[in-house]
Amino acid sequence: MHNLEAKFRLTNHALAHQRALAIGFEPRGIFIQRDTFFATPNGKLKLREQGGESWLIHYSRGEQRELQLSNYTIVPVSDPGPMRTMLADALGLLAEVRKHRTLMMRRNVRLHLDRIEGLGDFGEIEVVLADHCAPEAFRDEVARILADLGVALGDLIKHSYFELMKLEK
Repeated sequence: MHNLEAKFRLTNHALAHQRALAIGFEPRGIFIQRDTFFATPNGKLKLREQGGESWLIHYSRGEQRELQLSNYTIVPVSDPGPMRTMLADALGLLAEVRKHRTLMMRRNVRLHLDRIEGLGDFGEIEVVLADHCAPEAFRDEVARILADLGVALGDLIKHSYFELMKLEK
């Protein structure tokens, strides 16, 4: 699976929510998430826990500053506690990210309005791409969404949340 992503710092969470509603995004839920990241030789590996569900997610993305193409695989995990311990012992623990996420959707575009514990407020746009879709077909749409939300392309962040936590220490 793959998607096109854009991540940015939010200066006003409530205003971003209002603007998203105005351009057709629909609220889909509010989630408390715990992402545990593990050391890997290739890409990133995290265990995501959300409510009573959990998934192991492996992904890699390019190092572009602006829009990033990510390739990912998701596998459901039925017992996250022992899985977290086993992976930490086997691979090494990199970080843990706790977040409060508001999910909004418009067609195949997800908008996450995130409050990251110890880091602040962020937004993330993800365009879920079908296998036959070229990412370039959605770059203009993502740029329009960013503009409508008041985000300049120069404000985009290329780092994951756990990398930002390490940079801000």
